[in-house]
Amino acid sequence: MKDFANLIKILDSTNKTNLKVRALADYFLKASDKDKVWTIAILSHRRPPRPVNTTLLRTWAAELSNIPLWLFEESYHIVGDLAETIALVIPAGEKSTNKSLTDFLEEMIALKPKTEEVKKAYLFDNWRQLNYYERFVFTKLITGGFRIGVSQKLMTRALAKATEIDEDVLAYKLMGNWNPSTISFQNLILEENEKDYLSKPYPFYLAYAVEDGVRNLGNVNDWSVEHKWDGIRCQVIIRNGELFVWSRGEELVTDKYPEFQKFIGAIPNGTVLDGELLPYPNGEIGTFNDLQTRIGRKSVSKNLLQKTPVVLKAYDLLEWQGKDIRTKPFVERRQILEKLYADQITMTTFDGLPLLLSERMGFNDWNAVAKERQRAREMRSEGLMLKRNDSSYQVGRKKGDWWKWKVDPLTIDAVLTYAMRGHGRRSNLFTDYTFALWQENEDGQKELVTFAKAYSGLTDKEFREVDTWIKKNTLERFGPVRSVTPYHVFEIAFEGIAYSKRHKSGVATRFPRILRWRKDKKIEDANSLEDIKSRIPSGANTNKSEKELEK
Repeated sequence: MKDFANLIKILDSTNKTNLKVRALADYFLKASDKDKVWTIAILSHRRPPRPVNTTLLRTWAAELSNIPLWLFEESYHIVGDLAETIALVIPAGEKSTNKSLTDFLEEMIALKPKTEEVKKAYLFDNWRQLNYYERFVFTKLITGGFRIGVSQKLMTRALAKATEIDEDVLAYKLMGNWNPSTISFQNLILEENEKDYLSKPYPFYLAYAVEDGVRNLGNVNDWSVEHKWDGIRCQVIIRNGELFVWSRGEELVTDKYPEFQKFIGAIPNGTVLDGELLPYPNGEIGTFNDLQTRIGRKSVSKNLLQKTPVVLKAYDLLEWQGKDIRTKPFVERRQILEKLYADQITMTTFDGLPLLLSERMGFNDWNAVAKERQRAREMRSEGLMLKRNDSSYQVGRKKGDWWKWKVDPLTIDAVLTYAMRGHGRRSNLFTDYTFALWQENEDGQKELVTFAKAYSGLTDKEFREVDTWIKKNTLERFGPVRSVTPYHVFEIAFEGIAYSKRHKSGVATRFPRILRWRKDKKIEDANSLEDIKSRIPSGANTNKSEKELEK
């Protein structure tokens, strides 16, 4: 446990990727095999269930610290992290422990069904035996909310460095429903399996945003234009009668999208497609809000499959007939893909194949390209992709051959109604804001209705100014949240909008952020919910009844 806590301390104290990789690799070289497995599990979000709820943790930590609960709660709101608050307020004990990470986690699993008295005694005993950082890590594990700024990809890179096993192979090995309590490091990592290589994806080629206008790209005839679809970038691999789906984050998500199993037999072995995974309710492209109902689900129900099916919008071909064709010019790869789509898909005997082809367009002048960009939201896209016709498929983000030209964000003027303290260096400032728009109630009176939250877009000076105002104009407190006098108007930018039954406003915005502080406007000048609903693209209401739409 001491080694693991020291590892977390190093990871938590730097933003440098190379230092994090080195610290993880060093840990994997010296840790016991059981601790390695549990560390891999924790960093790939396979944590044991939480044995104690946070209300009891706060109450018992205040008791052991000999401080009133209200003072603990105030401290918690300032610090912003429960485990860190507990680690800070509990006095250091005289004892220490040499228990391993595995020992602690196995004890936590066994603790879950125990009585509150047993749980309290266990926490008191261990809190007293651990130093500050060990206590912080121990409590993080107890709460089940272990997030330390280390992605599974970064962890996999470090594991590859320590074991000399290919990163892609490791990523595949770590997928599935393996149990850290029962599997060995040998079985999980070290044993070779030919199937590991079947799934290997190619590094994704990423585009830069257009900076100085498209006319600087030269002759428009040298470029192919596509819509930039708003979904999840992925590669679909069909090899030896098996199918694998990789997200751009290099996560194997095959089991999350069972619709793609229909590709087996319809698409030849030795094929790797690059495209966008899109929601496809009612036979048309949905919104990212629709897709969010599928993201992060441990299992996909029949009802969800019917309500929000997905399709692959393919726009490139990376492997054909078992050969890597990334060095071929883009137009040649597309010609093969288009022929595959025509010959194997439209003529297949398989019904309902979840595959669409992203249209490749050519234009005679850049003005026509600009007009197509204006159609983006109508097409349910984020803008356009511009790809040089003779470009190879490269690795990572490279300038020159692939560009993304996104549409300008939507904007709305909204009223600040709630605020919460930020995190990290902003933990002492109110920087996380909730905004509202006007709506007419049943009595014909105007009222403000919450519609979005945002915490970025202002300068440090502006954040401090707003923070001072919030502290002087608080109406009510709800734990870390304060309601404030409606007074300030902010221009909010967002990428997309859709109807939502989960929000009181009836809408959900994508990537909301503060564009500017409108000191020149009064709250009466802010927009209404009707204004923002008018921005929802036609067709986005397909899952709503006529009565809901009228309402």
